[in-house]
Order: sequence, then structure tokens, then C-alpha cells
Amino acid sequence: MVQGNKLNNKKSSSLVIKLNLKMLGRLVAGFMALNSLIIIMGFSVILWKVEDGNQGIIKTIELHSDKPYREYYSIKGYKIMKTEEQPRGYKFPQFIQKIFQRNISDKSFNEIRSIELIRGGPGLSFPDKLDLIKYHILFPINGEGYNVEYTLGPDLRLFLYLMIIIFTFELLIIVGNIGKGARIIRNTLKPLTELSETAKTLNAKVHSMGSEINDKELKDLTGAISSIDANKLDKGITIDSSQDELKDLAYAINNMLNRINASYRSQVQFVSDASHELRTPISVIQGYVNLLDRWGKNDEKTMQESIDAIKGETHNMKDLVEQLLFLARGDNETIQLHQENFDVCEVVDVIVREMQMIDSDHVFETVLQGPICIDADKQLIKQAIRILIDNSIKYTPVNEKISLKVTEEDGFAYIIVQDNGIGIAPEDISRIFNRFYRSDKSRARDTGGSGLGLSIARWIIERHGAHFEVLSRVDIGTRITIVFLISTC
Repeated sequence: MVQGNKLNNKKSSSLVIKLNLKMLGRLVAGFMALNSLIIIMGFSVILWKVEDGNQGIIKTIELHSDKPYREYYSIKGYKIMKTEEQPRGYKFPQFIQKIFQRNISDKSFNEIRSIELIRGGPGLSFPDKLDLIKYHILFPINGEGYNVEYTLGPDLRLFLYLMIIIFTFELLIIVGNIGKGARIIRNTLKPLTELSETAKTLNAKVHSMGSEINDKELKDLTGAISSIDANKLDKGITIDSSQDELKDLAYAINNMLNRINASYRSQVQFVSDASHELRTPISVIQGYVNLLDRWGKNDEKTMQESIDAIKGETHNMKDLVEQLLFLARGDNETIQLHQENFDVCEVVDVIVREMQMIDSDHVFETVLQGPICIDADKQLIKQAIRILIDNSIKYTPVNEKISLKVTEEDGFAYIIVQDNGIGIAPEDISRIFNRFYRSDKSRARDTGGSGLGLSIARWIIERHGAHFEVLSRVDIGTRITIVFLISTC
């Protein structure tokens, strides 16, 4: 157990690290995108500032173009000189040139903008190297070329300091999120870990119970499962109100555990009922064997009575075991359907004729509006219909009528078995298909039923995608209808 916990903790830590790295990766990617946008906007602002100042200088030169011009002069960081040379440095792309292009009458040549990176000596610091970056604007006035040179160093240094502050702040956020993110992820995964551990505990509990399960352990198991309630997570698994995905998961797992619990209790009840059903005929057989051993060896009447009783109980046990095996194979999904198209009216007609030969105490009446074809396993459908007829025979008084009808409506086939028997109480109708359930327990031994027939019939019908409709009144009778989708004959 300790080794398992260590393995789980190791897996949890590995998952936390992976999720934390992904979260940090997304954070870094977000910062990189934001920084790229800041750099682009920063350079754009700097260039716009330079161009705005340049426009004033150009207007000044145009107003004083008739005055003698010196070789060069400076105004507010701008150096202006006449030149016939081509622009130095890296020229801006044409689409950027058009953005800043002025609408001028002098068309001797277009304005040209470029950035010049002057090589400095080896001893210069990085801030000093920024002062060697020059922005050039070459433009014409009255047929003469002028070059405005602007040193970008002061603006770039200010922008650099701003970016250093931003990078430092982002780095602090990233470092802070390494530990904080891990804690958030652990808290987020905590409900999943608790759900996993609870499921493992329940699984171990179920396996440890084995055949020694008792009512107390069953109640403990039920209580443990019921304690995992997504509506009361503060008592078991704590899920924050913002963790909607985990709430959905909690609901799903709790519902699954509830179904497992219901199935488990059903299996326990099934084993208990099966043991009871087998115990009764075994007790009867054992009683008659003891009777034979004591007094029946020389008493033919006692011997015959014992033999008949033993044969009857053996036959009942054989039927019960076959029914249990059928349901077990059905639960394990090992029964294969051999589906074919056939006329269900013909099948019902054959079954009724067989029943008439077996049972002469009831009147069988049939209404077959065929042909009506269905796609199903013929033998299993026969078995299901026989089960319904057999139930009607057991609970219908002698000389009363049992009706069978096959009809169709709106693309569905209706196989109806109706009797004039004792009927079923309204509160029992929903449970008649449960295993070992009998609505009339006082007559169970008289009828010889095990309470498994309708369970088998339900499995057969539902496996074919069909369903039952039940209508019953106490002391009036019962009508059970199988509803099938019609197929082409």
C-alpha cells in the first residue's frame, strides 16, 4: 500500500510538473507576443516623433530658401545639410516610405528615409553605441537635395530602459508563478486524486468482502458510496465553485458508483434468492431420502410418493439451474443472436398448437393478422412467448380463456398475450420482470415457478431492441404486449 501511495504521488508530481511547464510556456508565449507588440509600437512612436520634428524643419528651410545656406546647422537634435549623395545605411521598404511621404510640388526626386548604423570603436559601451544610430531623411527643395540627420540614441535608451523594467516585471511574474502555479494545479487535481483513491478503496473493499459479506459490510459499502455526493462535496471531495469541469466529473463518477452499488446489491440479492430457491428442493429431496431410509424400504406407497417427489423437485432444480445459466450468459454477453426474417404469426400459431396438446385445461384463442415479419432470433422469440403463455397458464383458473393476438400498426408488430387470471396489483407491475420476484408469493410453490421466467423474457426482448407493455387488473386478468419493429418479409 505504501509503495502504491509513493507511485501515485510520483505520478501526481509528474503531472503537476507537466501542467506547470505548459502553463508557464503559455505565460511566456503571451509575454513574448505582448513584448513584440510593445517594440513595434515603441519604434513606431519614435519614428513618428522624428518625422513630426522633421516636418517643422522642412517648412523652416522652405521659408528661408532665399537666404545664404551654411554647410550645415543643427536644430533640436537634427543636423541639416545640403547633399547630392545617395542616402546612407539601410533604406526603409517602399510601403513605409509612402506612409511618411509628403505631398510636395518638387518632383525632382522622391523623399528617401534610411537608418545608418555607424561602426564604433571596441571600447564603446552599449548605450554609447546607440548614439551611433542615425536616422536620415533625403528630400528636395527648389531642385536642391537636403539631408536631415537625427540621432536615435536618446530615444532608444529611454525605450531600452522601459523594456528592461517590463522584462524584469515579467520575469518576476514567471518566477512567482512557478511555485504558485504548482500549488494551484495541486489544489485543482486534489479532487481527482481523492476520487481515484476513494474508487480504489471501494474496489479493495469489494474484493476483500468476497463470500463473507454481511449486512453490516453492505451498509458500510453503501455509506461509503453515498458519501461521495457532488451536491455535498464539503463532506467528502472538496471542489471549488469555479471548477465546473470537476463538478461534472464528480457527478459522473458518483453516478457510476451508485450504479455499481445498485448492481452489487442486486447481485447479492440474486445469490441470496438463488440459494434460497435451491435450498428448498434440496431440503425436500433430503427429507424424502430420510423417509425412504427409515420407513420406505418396505412400504411401496411411501417409496412411490418419495420417488415422485424427488423426481418433481429434481426437474424443478434442473429448470432453475438452466434459467440461472441463461441469465449468467446473458449478463456476460456470451449469448449470440442468430437473427433472421420470419413471420411471427406462424411462430405464434405453432406455439399455440403445442400448448393445446400440453394443456387441455384452458381455452386458447388466437387472432393472427399476418403475415407480419420481424428480424430476430426465432428460437429466443419462441422462448419469450412461451414464458408469457406459461405464466398465463399458471395464474389463470381452469377452463378460462387465454388469448393470443398478432397485429401491426404504424410500422410496429404487436404480440399480445392476454388471460383472465388473478391479475397483478398496480404496485407490483413495475417489478414483475425482476429476478425471483413473484407478485403472488403465497402460490409460488403451487405454481412451481422460480420467478426467473419474465427476467429471461425481458432480456430476450430488450436484446432485440423491442419492449414490453403491461396492463393488468386484480381478479380480472393481465395483458402483456411485445412491441417489435416490423421488417420486410
